[in-house]
Amino acid sequence: MDGNLRWAKKNNLIAKDGYLKGLNKINEVIDLCINEKIKYLTLYALSTENKKRNSINIIYKIINYNFHNIFDKLTSNKKVKIKVIGERNNLPKNIIKILEGLEYRTKNNKILNVNIAFNYGTNFEILNLVKKISEKFKKEKIKINDTIIKKNMYLENIPDPDILIRTGGYKRLSNFILMNLSYTELFFLKTLWPDLSKKEILKIFNEYKNINRKYGL
Repeated sequence: MDGNLRWAKKNNLIAKDGYLKGLNKINEVIDLCINEKIKYLTLYALSTENKKRNSINIIYKIINYNFHNIFDKLTSNKKVKIKVIGERNNLPKNIIKILEGLEYRTKNNKILNVNIAFNYGTNFEILNLVKKISEKFKKEKIKINDTIIKKNMYLENIPDPDILIRTGGYKRLSNFILMNLSYTELFFLKTLWPDLSKKEILKIFNEYKNINRKYGL
């Protein structure tokens, strides 16, 4: 979801306005996914590298003070189940509490599974994966296979994405769920995230339907 700060600058607004506009865009995309009967949506909200930005405290304040306005719809429509993936041990306690509350309040919802990658990086997921497997099987001799690896990944029970959309003009993956993207179709848009339209997303869906996916065969 790239381009919030550039959108704010383009519209002569402060950084906070850009992030708020970007967060509100999430609800629009979720509504579209529900209408199109999409079952899984993973949003890259904050990378481990983003956490080093000077604007990180603005993001924390927005989540802390605007939480109810932004997420009430997600937690009240009984359709969206939220899972947060990423490192939590170095986040502020109030932010962790909010994220855990989102997961708890939506745990029984089933229409759309929304994964929010927050303070996420593939390198940290791999490290976490190795630690989990080592701890689980330290007293057993087993042969590590794809099934065991998949079961211990953040998105363990979720199919790999069919489509990845990156807004903002850059053509890179920026450490985003790299273990899940082997045969994902990639779409890069110049549109800044807050300006992303339903028309652009539906156009990508239609393009995707015409792709002959061979999965390396």
